[in-house]
Parts: sequence; C-alpha cells; structure tokens
Amino acid sequence: MRPIPTRARALTAAAAVSIVAGAGAVAVAGSASAAAGCRVDYAVNQWSSGFTANVTVTNLGDPISGGWNLKWAYAGNQTVTQGWSATVTQSGQNVTATNPSWAASIPTNGTANFGFNANYSGTNTTPASFSLNGTVCTGNVPTSPSSSPSSSPSSSPSSSPSSSPSTSPSTSQSPQQPGTKVDNPYAGAKGYVNPEWKAKAESVSGGSRVSNNPTAVWIDRIAAIEGTEDSSSNGAMGVRDHLDAALAQGAGYIQFVIYNLPGRDCAALASNGELGPNDLPRYKAEYIDPIAAIQGEAKYAGLRIINIVEIDSLPNLVTNTSGQAGGTAMCDTMKANGGYVQGIGYALQKLGALGNVYNYVDAAHHGWIGWDSNFGPTADIMLQAAQASGNVKNVHGFITNTANYSALREPFVQPTTTVGGQNVRQSKWVDWNQYTDELTFAQAFRTKLVSIGFDSGLGMLIDTSRNGWGGSQRPTAASTSTDVNTYVNQSRIDRRIHAGNWCNQAGAGLGERPTAAPAAGIDAYVWVKPPGESDGSSTLIPNDEGKGFDRMCDPTYTGNARNGNSLTGALSGAPISGAWFPAQFAELMANAYPAL
Repeated sequence: MRPIPTRARALTAAAAVSIVAGAGAVAVAGSASAAAGCRVDYAVNQWSSGFTANVTVTNLGDPISGGWNLKWAYAGNQTVTQGWSATVTQSGQNVTATNPSWAASIPTNGTANFGFNANYSGTNTTPASFSLNGTVCTGNVPTSPSSSPSSSPSSSPSSSPSSSPSTSPSTSQSPQQPGTKVDNPYAGAKGYVNPEWKAKAESVSGGSRVSNNPTAVWIDRIAAIEGTEDSSSNGAMGVRDHLDAALAQGAGYIQFVIYNLPGRDCAALASNGELGPNDLPRYKAEYIDPIAAIQGEAKYAGLRIINIVEIDSLPNLVTNTSGQAGGTAMCDTMKANGGYVQGIGYALQKLGALGNVYNYVDAAHHGWIGWDSNFGPTADIMLQAAQASGNVKNVHGFITNTANYSALREPFVQPTTTVGGQNVRQSKWVDWNQYTDELTFAQAFRTKLVSIGFDSGLGMLIDTSRNGWGGSQRPTAASTSTDVNTYVNQSRIDRRIHAGNWCNQAGAGLGERPTAAPAAGIDAYVWVKPPGESDGSSTLIPNDEGKGFDRMCDPTYTGNARNGNSLTGALSGAPISGAWFPAQFAELMANAYPAL
C-alpha cells in the first residue's frame, strides 16, 4: 500500500511563487451576451532548470457550460513537458490549456484547476496576462451578472454524474459555518474502540493489553457501508452500526478510513479496489453520498467523526507516473482523467459540510515524498484537491505514515549527521532524502501546506500503529563506525531492508499508543491501520473484493526499482489486505516500543 520511488539526486530548494492575475470576460458558445469576469491564480514551485505550475481559474461571471480554454505567453525560454487535469499545448512561446472532456463547465464562483511541469533556462518569468475563451483577464467582478438560479450549480453534485468533476462548487453551497468545529477533535475526548477489532486482538495471547485502544474503521468498498458478513476483511458491522456502538460506549470521537477511489492505489496490486478508473459517478453516488447521509444523521451530531480520506492516492500522481521509477499505466490514467483529484474534492465537500465531521487527507510519509522533487509537488496537488471541494477549510488536517512503518524518531540518524566526512544523506538507506523520521517530516510538511494556502490551524496525525521497532534489534546508541553506510545501518531505528518495503514487515512493532496533542503541530498519534490486519497476501488468493497479489508482499521476491531491487522483508503466510493476520499481531506486540 506504500509504493515508494527512489530518488538518488538532490535538487535545489524549491521556490514557491504565488501570482494572482486578472482573468477576464468569458465568451462561450451559446452565451455570447453573458456577463463575464474571472481570476487566475498561477503558483510555481521551481528548481534550477524546471518548475511545476498549478493554475486555478475562478469564474466570477455567468456559468460556462460549453468548454473553456486558457491562453498565455511566456516571455522567456519556458517549455511545457507534461500537464494534468487539462490538455496543455505549446507553440513557440504561446501556451493553451483546454478543458478535458470530463471537465467542460465552470459554474459561477466555481473554479477549474490544472497543473503542468516545464523546463526553463535563464529567468522563469511569470506570464504577464491570461485570456479565458478569447478575452483578456482583468480580475474584475462583473457589474451585472446573471442572477438566474437555474444557472447555479446543484447543491447535490451527486445528482448529476455528468457535471464537471474538475469544477469546484461555490462555497455558498456548504451549510457549514466557520468556527463551529473544535481545533483538535482528539483533545479531551474518548476514542471509539471497534468491538470487532477488539475481539480479534483478544483472540491472540496477550492481546488484551492493547485491545482497548481506539483504531479506525476501514470502509474499503461499497458493501462495507452496510456491513459485509461474507467478507474476509470487513466485519459484519456497517457505518451506522459503528456509530451506534460509539454512542453506546460514550465515545467522544470515531475514526473512519474513506478508501474506495476509482483506480484505487494505482501503483500497488494488493490494495486495488472495486471501482475502475472511470467509475467516478459511482464513487460519488454509491459510496460518498451514502456515507455522508449516515454521518449526517441528527443522532450523531454530538459525536466527533474523523475521516481519513483516501490513502495512497494523490502522491502516486507525483511519483508513480510515466518517467518515474516504477511508473504505472494506471497512475497515468488517474492523473489524466482527474479521478483522484476530483473524487477527493467531492468527498471533502460532502463530508466537510457536516458540522461534526473532520477530514484528514493522506499525506504519504517521509520515505515516499521526502525528496525536494516530491515534497512541493505533492503539497501542490493536495491543494488542488482541496480547492476542488470549494473550500480549503474542508480539510481539517493531514495524516502521515498511514499503514506504514517509518520510525517516529531517528535519534542517531538525522539529515545533518556527518560520518567520516560524509553526510548521512549520502548513505544508501537515506538516499539523499531531506528527512529521516516521521515526526520531523510531518511538522515540516505542515509548514509547507500552510505556506501554499491551507489554514494556519491545520493539524497533523501520524499513524504509529506499526512503527515501534522495539525488541532486541533496536539500537540504543549510535554506531562508532566511520563508514557512512555501516553507521546508518547500525544506528537506525527503522530495521527494514529498504525504506521502499511496505508489506507486512518482519520485525516491526507497535508504536506509540494513541495520544492527543503529543507534539507541536500534531493533533494526535493514531492507530489508523488496525494492528494485525494484513497489508496484502503473500501468495495469490482469489477474492471478490478486487484485491490483487502484489509481489512486494511475497517474502521470496527480490524487488524492483521502488525498493532498490532488495528483498521485500515481508512475512509469509499473510492473507489478503485487511484480513486478520494473527502471526503478525503477535510479532507487533513482541516488538512494541514503548514495550508493553
């Protein structure tokens, strides 16, 4: 569930530039007399010879329904190499971004978002002006816009599957009032203990020592909304059952994992899902809408409902597409069709509109996006998804290390550590990464997210369910070796063969117990991946849940580009992802840190 590319190069620190340019009158077929106005936000994250641009077009005039294009010209030597969520073409210095077929409309006060990568030499000058559908942009609000309510976007986007998924609804659609939610939903509240996980934990000797910890409930297919007695991974309880149980327990908060995107987890087979790459309408109508309806029932209004939104999705669009180590055709498809960005945007909008619901979006982990080339672009695409929801405040925070094994702290291996005249970033294990542990990464990524437009009160979560790495193999002091690779391997807390290994890792242990507000900027340490639930099967196991066999879960597999062609370090005898794996749970308890 954690595809990780290797980055053996260091880039210069990215420069973030946010430019607001006027965008002008909108002329479309069939709307020649429509009042018009719009704005363009052009944000750049650049390095020495290239940059990533993210563009947001806000329509301040009448709705656009017949398609749109945005044009601009570069004054320097910039060349577009790749685009997403729009077709971006270039002729000389002139660039045109045209809507994809699935995103032809922009309602009044709605936005269209797209991005692209480009090379440049000399100075990367921002375009002087933009034009939308042939009219130069000014940024002015029209003085006499159409007031026809029939032109406004539907307050229930799911009722119109043909509506543009790249278009953000007006923020006026959301009934949520600013300031009604608490700053940290974990603070001062008792967490819900899933009775199904508790029973499994207590079926293993010693499991009662940890079985009263709150864990997240995974909704990993449509059937799980109502409960799936015939499933080897989900239990009989559905969403409403868990909410009722939380009320009965007197819990203050409950955690769900929203996890069923079209083309889910495009770079790993073990966690593939039931929806195909073009099933965005089904995702909205059959998955998100029913969840939102249940969570919005009045009897749950006093319960803090925390949603972990779509792990293993947005970062894949940065690291696992064509041109990247181990890039996949499915990731190319999901980047091109906008399914991840728009699906998450829709989920954030529907769930974020509920006054007692808190959305935390998955933000990968340091061993995935810790390199300069991944760090900024991943933050940018997360902003696109938040903007696609109509309001960035629909994101209450982010979570790192979900279902992963990265150590919370690495006291003896920090990016500034030098050994024998070499920085540890030069070691094979660190591989030029800017970060070596999850806490430092999460705090830095929070700072980055706030700097590009997310709310300053943003909170972070860290999944510590399986990153303890205790037991006899845990280092208690720094190595005395002067060889940088030997030093790092003898000193690091994370004992995996390679940081790219993500499936049922041998030697792992339970990490910090769920704790509210443990560090600056961190809302909580959480157990989102319930300890003892498998990451994927060690061998092919036919199933009706759409979960494939990934060789990264096979302990005999010698690897690929994403894990440095190393052994996987996976345990044998594992069932499909989400199913109970008692042998793993026993090992996690044995290697817990802090110890049980």
